[in-house]
Amino acid sequence: MYTIKTLNAISPAGLAKLPVNQFEVDNETTAPQGILVRSADMHDMPLPDSLLAIARAGAGTNNIPIEECTNAGIVVFNTPGANANAVKELVLCALFLTSRKIAPALDWVKTLKGQGDQVEKLIEKGKGQFAGPEIQGKALGVVGLGAIGILVANAASQLGMEVYGYDPYLSVEHAWRLSSAVHLSPSLDEVYQKCDYITLHLPQTKDTKGMVNGESLQKMKDGVRILNFARGALVDTDALLEALGQGKVAAYATDFPADAMLGVEGVVALPHLGASTPESEDNCAVMAVDQMKDYLENGNILNAVNLPSISMAREPGTRRICVIHRNVPNTIAMFAATCGDAGINIENMQSKSRGEYAYTILDVSGELSSSAVEALRGLEPIVKVRVIQ
Repeated sequence: MYTIKTLNAISPAGLAKLPVNQFEVDNETTAPQGILVRSADMHDMPLPDSLLAIARAGAGTNNIPIEECTNAGIVVFNTPGANANAVKELVLCALFLTSRKIAPALDWVKTLKGQGDQVEKLIEKGKGQFAGPEIQGKALGVVGLGAIGILVANAASQLGMEVYGYDPYLSVEHAWRLSSAVHLSPSLDEVYQKCDYITLHLPQTKDTKGMVNGESLQKMKDGVRILNFARGALVDTDALLEALGQGKVAAYATDFPADAMLGVEGVVALPHLGASTPESEDNCAVMAVDQMKDYLENGNILNAVNLPSISMAREPGTRRICVIHRNVPNTIAMFAATCGDAGINIENMQSKSRGEYAYTILDVSGELSSSAVEALRGLEPIVKVRVIQ
């Protein structure tokens, strides 16, 4: 029986994937094997020795202490793509919101309440202040061609936009899904110079933080419209506001508004609504639970942010040893020698690395004594050893 703790409300569609005879959801426990989380901040939360996995129902994992988890042998999962359609739809909405001044127009019309027969005349007189361009025929730059970026690029192309995509890490899987009408740009400079609209779809890292800054903004077209539905810190707030004031940037739409942006003309500020659909919440919860369940029951890893993906079918009549270890030479040979000394036969094995860490699955036959397991745990590169019956 595995005990799971939830730190946020998790969709019942996901929790229903946990068989009651194998899993118990107990939010009062201090010793869970798994944690399901959405936005709760875990940085100051003690990590119990019992904890094997954390599954984030969403893509971003800034609220989870990744390095601490990795050092403790805790797998951290996220759910890339589960909310992609929801975010795509909101980005398309933002394209229109930044073009046609729809939000200010809605606010203005409300001020005409009580004008009676004069409303029609007032509307005709005042509507010109909300004029804006059509998106058809305009150039859109999509920076980051992951699960969301690809959907945005393809949809914008179907709406008649000339789409330029930039992603130096474009995967083969995502490349196959990208419309042939999308131009792959060799550099960000080409996107900046050619595009009327630029939308950001990449993670926040030390390299991407503040990537939209005074220098990059000056490379962009005059009157560019920028959309940020990825992470707020990708954009330098002060530089963005200065460019808005100068007219360099015509509009900025973001799902992560800073205080200084609120109420500023040209800013479309949304309260982090990207994944706020019932479909998205269901998809994220189901994906998070499925990945955690497969790891706890079978040791398989898919979509972990701190360890490599491995999936291996179980060998009949064997027991499975799952080993998280440092990625150093001769480690696999140590495993084989330790198992051999204990009279354990390795029937099947997979091992993959990711940066400084690696993960190995061994299906073994023969008597698996507690002393043999302790011998594996005693090897210098080992972080965590787990046996699945």
